Amino acid sequence: MTVPTGGAAQAAPPTISVEGLSHSFTDPQTRKTVHALDDVNLEILPGDFVTVVGPSGCGKTTLLNILAGFIRPSAGKAFVNGRAIERPGADRGVVFQELAILPWRTVYRNIAHGLEIQGVAKPEIDERVNRMTSLVGLEGFEGHYPHQLSGGMRQRVAVARTWVSDPEIILMDEPFAAVDAMTRLTLQEELNDLTVRTGKTVFFITHSVEEAVFLGDRVMALSARPGRIKEEVHVPVPRAERSWERMSHDEALQDTVEHVLSLVRGEAVEPTGQDG
Repeated sequence: MTVPTGGAAQAAPPTISVEGLSHSFTDPQTRKTVHALDDVNLEILPGDFVTVVGPSGCGKTTLLNILAGFIRPSAGKAFVNGRAIERPGADRGVVFQELAILPWRTVYRNIAHGLEIQGVAKPEIDERVNRMTSLVGLEGFEGHYPHQLSGGMRQRVAVARTWVSDPEIILMDEPFAAVDAMTRLTLQEELNDLTVRTGKTVFFITHSVEEAVFLGDRVMALSARPGRIKEEVHVPVPRAERSWERMSHDEALQDTVEHVLSLVRGEAVEPTGQDG
C-alpha cells in the first residue's frame, strides 16, 4: 500500500527507459577524452528499486546525472514516462553522497525547504514534514540543527527532504558511503522499509555489492569504462521480506551476492578527474 507524501496524484506511474546511451567527456586534468558510457539500454518499471554497481570510473554517477537531467548524453536517449529527459524536473528527486542539508536550518526547515520554494501553504508543509519525520525516525528532532545530529541522522534529513516533495522517481548517488558500518546497515533497512511503504521508483548507485543486493529488486552490474551493462541480476527475495539478519543466513541472497561480485571482480579503470 502506498503512503501518500503530499502533492497531486499522478495519472500514470513513472517509468525510466534508456536507449543506446553513450557519453564522453574531457578530463579537466589531462584534457583527454574519456568514454564514460557505451550503448547502455535499460528500463525501470513503476515501483522498481534498481541498484547499480561497478568499479570507480565506470560511469555510474554519469548515468545518474543524465537521468537527473544535469548533463546531456553524447548519444542515445533517456526518457521518463516517454518524455525525453532534457533538464532537471520535479518528477525526479536526487539524494547525493555529499550532504546537501543547510547548516543554518533546523531539521524541520531543512525538510521543508523545497516545499517553501514551491510556495506550498504552511498547513500543508506542516502536515507533510510531520509525516516524513515520522517515516524516517526524526520525531523529536525537528528543532535540532545539523551540527547537533549524528551522521546517520543528517543523512535521514537529506532523504526526507527529497521524499517530502513527492517526486515520482528518487535518484540516489551512494548516499550512505560516508557513515560508519553499523549506521549504514540501519539506514539501509530504513530505506528499504520507506520504499516498500511509499512505492517509490528508485535508482540507486553504490560500490557495495551487498548493499546493491540487499536494497534492489534488480542489480545492474556495469563493466569497466566505458560502462556497459554486463548483466541484470534479479534478487530472489521480495524487499518486504528482507532484513540484514535474513541477508546473512539466506542461501539465495548469499548466492546472489557472490554472483554479482563475480561480475564486477577484476574490473579496473585508470583514474580520472571525475569518478563517473
